[in-house]
Amino acid sequence: MQTTKIPATIVTGFLGSGKTTLMRHILQEAKGLRVAVIVNEFGELGIDGEILRTCAIGCREEGGADAPEGRIYELANGCMCCTVQEEFFPVMQALAERRADIDVLLIETSGLALPKPLVQAFQWPEIASAFTVDSVVTVVDTPATAAGQFAHDPHAVDEQRQADPNLDHEASLHELFEDQLSAADLVVLSKVDLVSPAELARVRALVAGEVPAEVKMVEAEQGRVPLSVLLGQQRAAEAHIDERHSHHDHDEDHDHDAFDALHIDLGAVDRERLLQALQAIVQQHAVLRVKGFAALPGKKMRLLVQGVGRRFDAYFDRAWTAGEAPATRLVFIGQGLDAERLRTALAAAEA
Repeated sequence: MQTTKIPATIVTGFLGSGKTTLMRHILQEAKGLRVAVIVNEFGELGIDGEILRTCAIGCREEGGADAPEGRIYELANGCMCCTVQEEFFPVMQALAERRADIDVLLIETSGLALPKPLVQAFQWPEIASAFTVDSVVTVVDTPATAAGQFAHDPHAVDEQRQADPNLDHEASLHELFEDQLSAADLVVLSKVDLVSPAELARVRALVAGEVPAEVKMVEAEQGRVPLSVLLGQQRAAEAHIDERHSHHDHDEDHDHDAFDALHIDLGAVDRERLLQALQAIVQQHAVLRVKGFAALPGKKMRLLVQGVGRRFDAYFDRAWTAGEAPATRLVFIGQGLDAERLRTALAAAEA
């Protein structure tokens, strides 16, 4: 039985900072390493799981008989630090069961996730027994920071923040920037080929003022940083993360305990009636998010459903696999939710 803990590298940074490029570089250069990946998507934003699947790294969706061993885990439900109690834990349990098959775990957070709560989740006994945080890598968009914006597209970042009810809408981008740096064990200054030496020096000085002296900065073009620098830092970040100050240490608005999460299982449903029922539910109940998948009569594809507020997306993400019974499962996140009332509201959607 393997007793060595799996080292996890957490990659954080604003939307557009270069996290995806860095992740792709790691996966393309991880020759011989067995890598498990957790990617955190929010609607159309965040890292692109489909891009990662083209990296020739041997990752596959489960069920491919001829594919090499591996798996990409996508948490397509927003800010990861707001979902650790609801979805992150079972994913980590599943990975722990396969610990003998994994050399490295990579976790990419959403562009507005606060890394500190995620690192603190590695203190939970069930996770601590199998994993350790090798390091937190914070990616800084060098040209944007030099321009005083901290993100390449501040408007897109603000749209993402406003769309997610669990995020702090009032904190400035500067505060969020500082919080992402506060957890860093390594800072990657991305896109350095797009700034002048004077601008780069200015960004280095700004970042140096936000991180402890022992936190190193490395410069990157196209995410190219040696794996010997990125991986194997052995920082055990979960052991000292509580000592790192952040603006949200006492933020009651980020209290996970204030929300309920429950799931409803159904059979096949009519797509339009399902979306109509969900629209009615979010108007009549304190539902913040809806996510899940649905089976449609006569369709061989699974319908992925995601909703934040009153905005819903539904699209076919993959075919039902051999031996997988088509079914509908929807997860509701909100306050004071009643499973039976939700089930009754969804009854009209069943085919």
